[in-house]
Amino acid sequence: MSAPPPSAESLLQLVQTVPGFPKPGIAFRDLTPLFADATALRTLVDQLVTRCRPMGCEAVVGIEARGFLVGPPMAYAMGVGFVPVRKPGKLPRPTYGVDYVLEYGTDRLEVHQEDIRAGQAVLIVDDLLATGGTAEACTTLVEMAGARVCGYGFIAELRDLAGRQRLPTGVACESLLAYD
Repeated sequence: MSAPPPSAESLLQLVQTVPGFPKPGIAFRDLTPLFADATALRTLVDQLVTRCRPMGCEAVVGIEARGFLVGPPMAYAMGVGFVPVRKPGKLPRPTYGVDYVLEYGTDRLEVHQEDIRAGQAVLIVDDLLATGGTAEACTTLVEMAGARVCGYGFIAELRDLAGRQRLPTGVACESLLAYD
């Protein structure tokens, strides 16, 4: 008989808070210990798949870089493809691109124009929902491709930063761990 999967509380205990990173005043939630622990990794991927499967996605879009860690195993488990959304200059074919503001600077995201099909139902995944700027920018890319976002999946959410409010109303949004 195998042990039950870890609870959200035990997963939260693996997450380390690093004060002052990447700049003073930021309390960085380091999720990498979740990826290093085989049981935690399996649990978080399985739970995200369970929560996101009902959204009916036809592709999983993962945001660089940690969206690349959960996106491919989720896509595999759901029997759909994976599309990486990258930082600028990383993709060799024609791209859609969008500039955006995040909590400690500005950035740009790009996706290959051919990798998301018009009309496709897309699930956007990433490690953390904070202010919502990165997820909002990714949403714009999906819409530029003529597809629609059917949902969002995050490992953790910083609720006090109200990132959900920047995402489209009525679109499912799941996060496994929450910080208030």
